[in-house]
Amino acid sequence: MDRTNQARRQFIRNMVVGALVAGVAPVEMLHGKTTDNPLPIKPKPLAAGQTVGLIAPSSNFLENESIAFAVDILRSFGFNVKKGEYIYERYGYLAGHDEQRAKDVNAMFADPDVDAIMCMRGGYGSPRILPYLDYDVIRENPKVITGFSDVTALLNAITAKTGLITFHGPVAGQNYSDYTLAQFKEVLFEGKQAMLAQPPPFEVVEGQAERDNRITVIKDGIAKGRLLGGNLSLMVKLVDTPYEPFYDNAILFLEDVAEAPYKMDGMFTHLKLSGRLNKLAGIAFGKCTRCKDDGNTLSLEQVLFDHLQPLGIPVLRGLMIGHIKENSTIPIGALAEINTSNPGIKLLEPAVE
Repeated sequence: MDRTNQARRQFIRNMVVGALVAGVAPVEMLHGKTTDNPLPIKPKPLAAGQTVGLIAPSSNFLENESIAFAVDILRSFGFNVKKGEYIYERYGYLAGHDEQRAKDVNAMFADPDVDAIMCMRGGYGSPRILPYLDYDVIRENPKVITGFSDVTALLNAITAKTGLITFHGPVAGQNYSDYTLAQFKEVLFEGKQAMLAQPPPFEVVEGQAERDNRITVIKDGIAKGRLLGGNLSLMVKLVDTPYEPFYDNAILFLEDVAEAPYKMDGMFTHLKLSGRLNKLAGIAFGKCTRCKDDGNTLSLEQVLFDHLQPLGIPVLRGLMIGHIKENSTIPIGALAEINTSNPGIKLLEPAVE
């Protein structure tokens, strides 16, 4: 090994150690590897008048009128819309073949006239396109990219491979509630160090109490770290792949939909046995929508306590993240804090600049 390589490796080793001592890990680190830049890459904020690329990296809608609806949603923000070349493709449950969907992602990042990228919907299939993405082009052309559910794999892979902050939040093919819109604009338009995913206010009156958006403290405390996560099923799919994000000293946020407690148990077991859970600084669990089993079962609450309380790190359940009307926008790769005495995710830096 020549002296240049030795010096470079020593520099990287010192950077890693320094980051871990500080309790904040560079988002580009991946299984002991790192890029030369230890800081996240922040895209520019959204603004009316920009051109937004519309893509479908997972599934498509069954009817073209739903695509037209997604275009109208983007235009309601004052955006110009550029549709992906393959936005009308359908291949069973996929929005076209893998190479086509990946080509739309690559093309939107490469296009200098496109300011930001929004996914039309989730569904299934984003992990299939990860080997076809041009991560150098993505790194060199940082832009906002948003989505949730199956898009979790795409977002975390981009952050892991490039350092670009990506955004787990609403898709183009949906109406935005007042809550969802406010969080979306605070993070992406205004660049605020916002308090995210807190339950909306509930007016307590005689004979009524909050039922739907209750917070459970599984383990109390305060944690600081870079955010990673999204849909639990997709995070499990990324384990031990080249696209897995860096768990050390991170805050993992999670949600899921239509998964029975025993399946959630299995996914948490996999993360535990693979050593991922015991690397974390904290966990923010959102909603598991329609996650019930009518048979002989543990409750989801019991599953979460079984797996997460023994970790000894701060863990919350019930934040506004998931397949819900009031869905927060969470920047993957941004520095944040959770405090179980004030439930939510507090950004410690702007996610756009």
